[in-house]
Amino acid sequence: MYSNYLEINFVSKLKTLLRHIATIQTGTFAKTVSQGEIVYLQAKHFNEYGQLNSVLQPDLKANNSTQKHLLKDGDVLFAAKGTKNFAAWYESQNQPAVASTTFFVIHLQEDFINKILPEFLVWFINHPSSQKFLKERAIGTSIVSISKSVLEELEISIPDLQTQKVILEITQLRNKEKLLRNKIEDLREKQIQQQIINGIK
Repeated sequence: MYSNYLEINFVSKLKTLLRHIATIQTGTFAKTVSQGEIVYLQAKHFNEYGQLNSVLQPDLKANNSTQKHLLKDGDVLFAAKGTKNFAAWYESQNQPAVASTTFFVIHLQEDFINKILPEFLVWFINHPSSQKFLKERAIGTSIVSISKSVLEELEISIPDLQTQKVILEITQLRNKEKLLRNKIEDLREKQIQQQIINGIK
């Protein structure tokens, strides 16, 4: 059912470059402190799906510089440095935060705020075909990085909002399935190892 729906509705979509629908800025460099008021978001805070995987601890002092770089609801982060070039998005329900220099911060232009969901843009950037485009144009050897100009040239396909929501729902279910499968494999492995131990005692 889902596959037929996507096949029909994905035909009517807008194709454009990322630079035509968003502005892209670099993250900011800051020195962390043991106790602060603002979170300094780094790549280590996210898993491979661009989801927060750790409890965020405010580690920056609030000042003019940090206030100027505060993330807004719906901002999309792209990890441009290193081997994991994932995208993630910032929700206002999270603690006040700024992005580190690992990231580019992608702000949707006003004309596109109601045409593309931040979660869908994250999904699209994380899609294997987009990742292939970006990684093929990465520079550097010891620390690989993707430039702002390369990210700006990424072609984005934007279907209607309903199709975007269906795609995100399917992706969420698939990710849950993967996590459950991994947990089952871990439990099975532990059970086998326990049986081996019991057998040699």
